[in-house]
Amino acid sequence: MPEPAPLPGPQRPPLPTGLRRAAVRLPVHMFRAGLGPLFRGRLLLLVHTGRTSGLPRRTVIEVVESATAADGRRSWTVASGFGPGSDWYRNLLRTPHATVQVGRGFHAVTAHVLPAEEGGELMARYAPRHPRTARRLSASMGFTVDGGAEDYRRVGESIPFVRLVASTGPGR
Repeated sequence: MPEPAPLPGPQRPPLPTGLRRAAVRLPVHMFRAGLGPLFRGRLLLLVHTGRTSGLPRRTVIEVVESATAADGRRSWTVASGFGPGSDWYRNLLRTPHATVQVGRGFHAVTAHVLPAEEGGELMARYAPRHPRTARRLSASMGFTVDGGAEDYRRVGESIPFVRLVASTGPGR
């Protein structure tokens, strides 16, 4: 007897096309023009290697959380709002070594995919700091949230989070 089909889960937003794609790509050009400081650390430019082509690819991603470890190494945590099918996410799974530009600074990083539970905690901390963005992200993926920590924790457990850890300490 065949197994029943799984119930449909939350829907990921469709990838942007046309003018919307051009608008989404605009921050990449702003970073390349030296305007990265305008984003005040909320966005970073990720330069990663294409898993099929082997060519450098550039993607601007929102920073969910940034930190500096005791050894001086910086890290930036980002989320794949388009889910595990996002090209940048799949590229980092294949080749976890990349470069990020934050403001005008460049950092060699290694990507570490976070467990679902940690993603849930991150989202629960992120939502009170950026309530409109958290609610919009949740809704775009088909989640209904009441604004409580438990709802955001549930949403965060289904979003792939990646921590980008700098390879060296200050001065890089």
